Order: sequence, then C-alpha cells, then structure tokens
Amino acid sequence: MTPLIELSGLSRSFIRGDTCFDALRRIDLRIDAGEMVAIVGTSGSGKSTLMNILGCLDRPTAGAYRLAGQDTATLDPDALARLRREHFGFVFQRYHLLPDLTALGNVEMPSIYAGRDRDERQRRAAALLGQLGLTERVAYRPGQLSGGQQQRVSIARALMNGGQIILADEPTGALDKRSGQEVMATLKRLHSEGHTIILVTHDMQVASHAERIVEISDGEIVSDRRMTLADEGLPVAGGMAEALPAARTGRARRDVLTEALHMSMLALKAHRLRTFLTMLGIVIGIASVVSVVALGEGTRDKILQDISSMGTNTIDIFPGTGFGDQKAARVQTLVADDAAALAQQPFTDSTTPGVSTSQTVQFGDVAVSATINGVGEHYFRVRGLDMAEGRAFDASGVARLAQEVVIDTNTRIALFGAQAPALGKVIILGNVPCRVIGVSKKKDSGFGNNSGLNVWVPYSTVMGRMLGQAWLKSITVRVRDGVEPAAAEQGIVRLMTLRHRTVDFYVFNTDTIRQTIEKTTRSMEWLVSMIAVISLVVGGIGVMNIMLVSVTERTREIGVRMAVGARQSDIMAQFLIEAVLVCLSGGVLGVVLALSIGWGVRASGSSIHLVYSGASIAAAFVCSTVIGVVFGFLPARNAARLDPVEALARE
Repeated sequence: MTPLIELSGLSRSFIRGDTCFDALRRIDLRIDAGEMVAIVGTSGSGKSTLMNILGCLDRPTAGAYRLAGQDTATLDPDALARLRREHFGFVFQRYHLLPDLTALGNVEMPSIYAGRDRDERQRRAAALLGQLGLTERVAYRPGQLSGGQQQRVSIARALMNGGQIILADEPTGALDKRSGQEVMATLKRLHSEGHTIILVTHDMQVASHAERIVEISDGEIVSDRRMTLADEGLPVAGGMAEALPAARTGRARRDVLTEALHMSMLALKAHRLRTFLTMLGIVIGIASVVSVVALGEGTRDKILQDISSMGTNTIDIFPGTGFGDQKAARVQTLVADDAAALAQQPFTDSTTPGVSTSQTVQFGDVAVSATINGVGEHYFRVRGLDMAEGRAFDASGVARLAQEVVIDTNTRIALFGAQAPALGKVIILGNVPCRVIGVSKKKDSGFGNNSGLNVWVPYSTVMGRMLGQAWLKSITVRVRDGVEPAAAEQGIVRLMTLRHRTVDFYVFNTDTIRQTIEKTTRSMEWLVSMIAVISLVVGGIGVMNIMLVSVTERTREIGVRMAVGARQSDIMAQFLIEAVLVCLSGGVLGVVLALSIGWGVRASGSSIHLVYSGASIAAAFVCSTVIGVVFGFLPARNAARLDPVEALARE
C-alpha cells in the first residue's frame, strides 16, 4: 500500500554567510493516512523545517518527498499551492489570522482560493465555527477573541477544504493550560474522524496524545515509536472531514477578485493619509491633463467664434504682392467683374466687392469721423452680420448707385443717441446725403477694434459718387460649407491669374489664422501635457514605492494566504488591484479637481473658456488605470514571488 507521505534521504541546507547549515540530514519517514504523529525535538532540532517541507511550504535541498506517490519536486508553485489548498490544513502556534477579517472571513479564505460556491462556503464556515463552540463569535475580529478562540478559528480554517492532513505547529504553545487541553481534544476528535494529524512540538505531554512519536535531533530522526492510546478505535464521526465540492467557475474567479478588492480597500483605509499622499501626484497629473485639454478646446472654440465675427470661411483678395506693398495703390486691375466671375465658381457661397474711405458723417449739428465701406448686396452674408433694425440694400440699389446706408450700433449712438429712431433719417457722408435703411447688430470680435464707427453703402455709390474711380480695393469670397479653404484659395488664384494674365494680387485666407492659432494652441497643449505626464510618472513612481513598502509590511499576510492555497496569480492580482484602485481614486479626484477649476473660472467671470469633453475624462481614467497596472506590476510580482516560509516567519 502506498503511504500517504514518504520521505527518502531528504535533506535541507541553508546558506548562512560563508557557511552551509544542514537543518535536515537524510530523513527517511513514512506516514500512512489516518495516523496521528507527533514530531518532537528541542528548539533548532529541525522539526519546524520538516513541517514546512511536509506542508509544501518549503522544498528539500536533496532527497525526495512523495505525497500519495507523487514526487513534489516535479510540481510548480501553483501546483504546490493546489496541494496546500486541497489536502493540507495548517494550525500555527501564532494563529496567523488576518486581523482585518472576521472569524468567518478567516475561515472561508481557503475555499475562496479553491473556487467554492459563495453561499456553500459561508454555510460551511459557520458550521465549522459552530462545532468548535464559536457560534456567537463568527463576526468577531481576531483582536476581539482570546488565544484559545483564535486557535479554534485557525483549526476551522484548516478544515475548510476538508483538511485531509492537519499540520499543527506547537498548537498549544501560546495558550493557557485549559485552552491547550481544549485544542488537543479537538485535534484528537479530528483524528478519530479520519484526518491525518501531524503535531510538531517540543512538549512531550502534548506529544503523548499521538499514537506515534518521531523524535528529531540535529536534523536527524533519532527515534520513531508507537504509543498505546486509551482512546484508539473511536468511531469516525464524520461531518468536519467533509470537503465542499470544487466549483472553479467564472463566478468563483470573480469571488477571488472580490476578495482581493475587499482586502485592498481595507489596506487603503488603514493608511488613509499615506494613501492620499500616494495618489496626490496622480491627482495633479490627471487634473492638469483634463484642464489643459478643456482649455485647448475652449480656446479653439473662441478662436472659431472670433473668426466667424470677421466672416465665416472667407478669403480676401487685394491688389499688389502682399501686405506692405508700396505699389499696391497704383494697381487698378481689381474690378467688380472679377467679383461676379468668382461668384459663379462651385466653391463660392457668396462674394462682395469692397472699397473704403474715411469721411465725416454728419446729422444735424452732430459730426463724427467714420469709415465708409462700399460693399455689395451680399456683404452682410459674407461677414455674418445681422440687422438689428431695417434691412440691407439689394442688387437694384447697387445697380442704380442708391444713396442708401446701413450704419452700425456705434454710429447710431454717436449720431442719434441710444433711444432715438434712426431708420429713415438722412445723414451726410462727406458731401453725399444718404438715407438710413438699416442698423446692424453689434458683434464682438477678438480681432480689431470694436469701438470704431462704420457705415455701409453700395460700392457703386462710393466709387461713382464719392471717389470717382472704377477699381476696387478688395474682393471678399465666402467659401461654401464643406469645401476646404485651401482648395478654394487655389481655385481663386487660378481664376484671377487667368483673368489678369499676371499675378498682380494676393489673397488672405482667414482659415490661415485659425490654423496658425490652433497650431500654437496644440503646441502649448503638448507642452503642458508633457509637464502633466511627468507629474503622472512621478505619481506612478510614488505608487510603486508605497506598494513596495506595503508588500514589506504585509509579508506575513501574503505568507498566510499562500499557506491556505493562494496561487501566485491570486497574490499578484490582489496587489495589482490595490495599485489600480489607488490610481483610479486619484483619477476620480483629479477629474473632480479639474471640473472644480472650470467652475471657479466661470464663477470669476474670466474670459478664459474651458470646454470639457467626455473623451478626455474617459482617457484620464484609462490613463490612471494603465499607470496602476504598469507601476503596480513590480510590487505585485515581488509579492507573488515571496517564499511562503520566509513570509510566514516575517514579523
């Protein structure tokens, strides 16, 4: 019959400085299923090292360890975790209960990693605690329990997945006499129910409860004897030995992640100030990114509005070779027929000729200096101007050199006052009387001076009745919606060159202003975004450092989780979730801070506009999550790679 546990020539050595220390030497041992064995020895004899190897918490340096005929040397860390989870139950001298969990939470932990159904495992955990006399203590945390009660919780945890083999390391060492007797009675009852019990102790009185005593000294077995027990042959009671059915499903995996999330939140809650300071860099970085994007969007919208106030998608044509051309005044080839030809092009929405002059405008005894603009009937559409009162002149007014005028709000106030009617009044433009037929709405613009006085009359009237010239100073084309301004500009240049047979003109595309300012805005966005990215990286490094500290502080917790069967992936998931949780919380606070900044700017009445977009906020959360994963990976990997034995020994 194959023994449950078989050790052959097993040795375990440790390197201490320049020397090699042999904790175990050529151990040969067989333990059959259902035995109750005590491994005794003085401190430093190697008994705890032997127990760690038996429980798959440690590996031998030499020799073989077979569990139910399987060589454990061939198993990877996750397979060893499965053995600890499915076959072993640990009862530690110091209990090793997680202080942030209740008694019920501590007991059900092995079944979480085993993937048991949530309702079933909670019922079983409560039943085990009830059988151990802790029905009234299921919601208590370890700090609220006595030493004996904590040890019974530890025993219940060992039985949660069935506990075929119970490994008890000095189970009464930290208890008073009465509590120790209760614990030993419980272990003997478990033995009678069919569990294999392995006691590790230095107390021969405790060892005397076993049916077999293995004595170890200086890493070698010096005796192996069987005892005659008065209570041998007790009937197997059942109940505690029954394990829950496996349920490794998607729901079970979700329970593992839920447990990891729960523990992460408890850890963050326990160190509130440190957590806040850790996420501060993330908060500042996310707030900066969202605010910069909002500022860029707001600035872009304001630019487009200002350009619209000049004229939506307009291209101006001037005589000469460019701004500042001293010979431009002598170029007289720009004529109204050019505007008419441009109006026929498929890329054109509307056009207007333009001439202008500065003259004195008089009404009664009030005289002001104003700019007199000679324009076409489509001027107000080209420039996006609306009428506050009256109407604009039409094509017939242009054809008959009508003495009709549209004035702006500033001119109306200067000539008539804010309340007096203006329509129908006759004003003198230089020496030409004109009747007011319309008043334009005031339109603010970020370009030019909005306080000037402007009046508009048909260009033919200005050219024929005021200036006595046949040429224009400009033509303005409004580009049809959906047409690229650059393509329209090329079409204008081509047509005008064909008509004039030379390039004696130049064009000014308002889209160029938009592109230039947007390019500058994007450059500023990139600059500030890079600063924000640096802040995020610094914040991420802070998260990584704090998580590394957290791994060090919670090493024993990690060891306990590994002892009850947590895989490396389970440990890594827990710490990754914690890092992501810190960064996501920082992302939420960063977005809130950015929105608060925008609210403050609006409340202050500032001209600065911030336009927040759902995409930038979503990107902020994605960014914070990525930072959590990237900078949380190293601490999580370090936690997952901890040696269970070293982790449990760390205080």
